[in-house]
Amino acid sequence: MARISLAIKTPFGEINVHGDTTKEVLEVLSKLDQDFVSEVNDRVSELLVTQAKDDLKGIIEIGRDGPIIVTKKKLSHYASIGLILYALREHQSSSREITKRLAASGKKVTVPARLHEMRKRGHIFKPVDRAPYYKLSTRGVKWIEEEVLPPLKKK
Repeated sequence: MARISLAIKTPFGEINVHGDTTKEVLEVLSKLDQDFVSEVNDRVSELLVTQAKDDLKGIIEIGRDGPIIVTKKKLSHYASIGLILYALREHQSSSREITKRLAASGKKVTVPARLHEMRKRGHIFKPVDRAPYYKLSTRGVKWIEEEVLPPLKKK
């Protein structure tokens, strides 16, 4: 008899369930509850945040109040905003908080105008239309990781 396989996509990856019978697969599925998925998601998120902090060393410092840009290299307004969002949990923040973090970093940026332009470019989006929050899109994360960070990491 053929083995039964089931792949479940989650925010942190894929869970694969296997069994020889439908009953075996259902038994395993009954053990996967929301608490399990939440716990795995939290642990994976912690690992990713630790990795991100290591990747940003010398570029951004994460303090009690949030990230601060510490690199001495010249950054565009877009890159500055993108780095702040990249360093935040879930790559999301309000325009007011972004402005505060940039001011704490010593950067003078006209945030609303740059956010509008970044939305047009597809680097950020608003998860909730009328809310003041912005989030890096997948394209924005890729832009930060492939175009903004590499030149900043070179010594």
